[in-house]
Amino acid sequence: MSNRPKVSIVGAGNVGATVAQRLFDRGYADVVLVDIVPGMPQGKALDILESGPLVGSDAHISGSNGYEETAGSTLLIVTAGIPRKPGMSRDDLLHTNVDIVDGIVRQAAPLSPDAVLLVVSNPLDAMVFTAWQASGFPPERVVGMAGILDTARFRAFVAQELGVSPRDVQALVLGCHGDLMVPVISQASVGGVPLAELLPKGRLEGIVQRTRDGGGEIVGLLKAGSAYYAPSAAVAEMAEAILLDQKRLLPCSVHLDGEYGFCDVFLGVPVKLGARGVEEIITLELSSGEQEALARSAAAVKELIEQVRRHLADRKGRP
Repeated sequence: MSNRPKVSIVGAGNVGATVAQRLFDRGYADVVLVDIVPGMPQGKALDILESGPLVGSDAHISGSNGYEETAGSTLLIVTAGIPRKPGMSRDDLLHTNVDIVDGIVRQAAPLSPDAVLLVVSNPLDAMVFTAWQASGFPPERVVGMAGILDTARFRAFVAQELGVSPRDVQALVLGCHGDLMVPVISQASVGGVPLAELLPKGRLEGIVQRTRDGGGEIVGLLKAGSAYYAPSAAVAEMAEAILLDQKRLLPCSVHLDGEYGFCDVFLGVPVKLGARGVEEIITLELSSGEQEALARSAAAVKELIEQVRRHLADRKGRP
């Protein structure tokens, strides 16, 4: 019996399987990959397991079509859901993925009552709310991945524009995962130099817009499918912070109860992330424009959350 923590990933598509590979390669957790498609999670898990001698990992990984193997997980990661398809409205996508995430969490959470729940499914902030409601977990143990990905894209584009290492670009992207995300320009810097001093306003606004369109740009290039290398790296960074109790300061979608002036909403803000999940919400001094943009972002998420509430109530009332 392994003494490593167990990480269960529900959804063995591109994002889920690549997260599984990244975590297996690091070797500090055993991994269970779950999907409803017979044979798919088992096949992908076996393929990853066979890479162990080559990458130097002696962790264990297995695939399953049920949830029994996930029992006792330290971390539950939900990546399952459907992408928007031709003829499908955003409401259709929301309702379908609410049903998927709600069903997964209601089955998996009772088997791992002390786990941290990490949600990746879209629309992200509404799905984190759905998972929180379904799990019954305290809000600090339910987090969503979006801000790390959006921040990574922003940092990559700034580094590309300036011809510098992305490691020297310090920035945060807050708010919802979508068109109303909020790059915090007032506190962004490169090697300690304020970003606004290095780039003219027009070029900076172009980078902000490209960040907001980052996922769509990749979808447009691929023609079929969406991003998974950068999203899986962002999930792995959060998983590492939790599993190794690193207490990283990272932007995550979390439940706000008065922070930044918002209540009863999940929104991307900087938090201290460790073994207990969200250990502290960090409140930044934002410019008035950034605070207003964050308010618009929060309002959009609240509208989605109300749709989730209505959908779940309607479903409960059906015969």
